[in-house]
Amino acid sequence: MARTKEFDPDTALRAALELFWRRGYEATSMADLVTHLGIGRASLYATFGSKHELYLRALDRYGQSEDPRLTRELSAPGPVLPAVRALVRRFADESTAEATRARGCLVTNTAVELGPHDRDAARRVERSWDTLETLLHSALVRARAQGELPEGRDPLTLARMLLVLLQGLRVVGKACADPTRARDAAEQALALLD
Repeated sequence: MARTKEFDPDTALRAALELFWRRGYEATSMADLVTHLGIGRASLYATFGSKHELYLRALDRYGQSEDPRLTRELSAPGPVLPAVRALVRRFADESTAEATRARGCLVTNTAVELGPHDRDAARRVERSWDTLETLLHSALVRARAQGELPEGRDPLTLARMLLVLLQGLRVVGKACADPTRARDAAEQALALLD
């Protein structure tokens, strides 16, 4: 007879996500996970596999929780550019805000820490960026169709520039608490939408 799990895997996954997000992949040991999740090492391995597999599942969960918000913001009816501007400004503010800058964005953190040498992690980062780029591109196509974006502006190129800006804001914010740098960069990029 199979034993019943003595813990909720979904709760454990959320707890692992928080620990990885706060500490990073390399700085989080299996012993840290066992202690933080409050479950035995054997149960952890049996449920999630290796630390790497657990990290990838946590990264997937993170993407599932973040993407719907962006979709709502960028797909709302009405004028589009105010939503795009609000998104960029929010990223700039969050990147240097004391409460959020230390953790940053798990996708961006993964790109910097694991992207160069971990193909599975890099694929997930790329998928997340593809999603954000597609959302931005669709929003900017709508903005151009509604007359908000000048005809000479290429929505795809602008979406790619904004994607790179948003990720760059997250990276810069990890080491620089001065909000001026992030806000100035965001406003300069947003000027390209006029």
